[in-house]
Amino acid sequence: MGLLDAGITRHNMLVTSVDNVLNWARLSSLWPMGFGLACCAIEMMATNASNYDLERFGIFPRSSPRQSDLMIVAGTVTMKMAERVVRLYEQMPEPRYVLSMGSCSNCGGPYWEHGYHVLKGVDRIIPVDVYVPGCPPRPESLIGGLMKVQELIRMEQIGISREDALKKLAEKNVDPRLIIEQERKVATA
Repeated sequence: MGLLDAGITRHNMLVTSVDNVLNWARLSSLWPMGFGLACCAIEMMATNASNYDLERFGIFPRSSPRQSDLMIVAGTVTMKMAERVVRLYEQMPEPRYVLSMGSCSNCGGPYWEHGYHVLKGVDRIIPVDVYVPGCPPRPESLIGGLMKVQELIRMEQIGISREDALKKLAEKNVDPRLIIEQERKVATA
C-alpha cells in the first residue's frame, strides 16, 4: 500500500469548491485602508490597538490604496475631500469593499443640515457595502461591521455579481442568539 492509499485518503483529504477556498483566503486576510477624517478615526485606531486585536481576524491595516481591499471611511466627508475619496477608491484593486463608519460618513451627521460644505453620505460618491451607525461608533461596532464584510465575502461566487451576493446575505439573516446557543451546546457536549 502506498502513501496515498494509507494516510491521505482517510484523514487528510478535503473536498470543497474553488469559490470557498478563494473566499476563505480573501476574508481571512482583509487589508483595510483607514481613511480617518474626524472623531471616528480615534475609535478606528482604538480598534486596531492591542485591546481589540484585529489581527486575530486577519485584518492588517495598510496606508496605501493599491495594497488595500477594504476602505473604511470614518468621519465627516466634506465636498473638498469627496474628490480625494473617489480617487483613492478608484486606485484600489478589485475586489474592493467599502465600510462607512459613523453618522457623518453615513448621512452627513449633525453638520449637513446647517452647512453647505458637508457631503450627505459617502454613498453618494462611492458604493458602500456595510454601514456602521453611531456617533462615534464603539470599537465593538466596527468589529461587527468588519464581520459583516467577511460574511459578504463568504457569500460571493466567481460568476455572481455583488448585488446578488447582498441579496443572498439578506435572505440568510439569522438571529445571533441562535448561533450563540448552538455554540454553547457544542462547547458543553
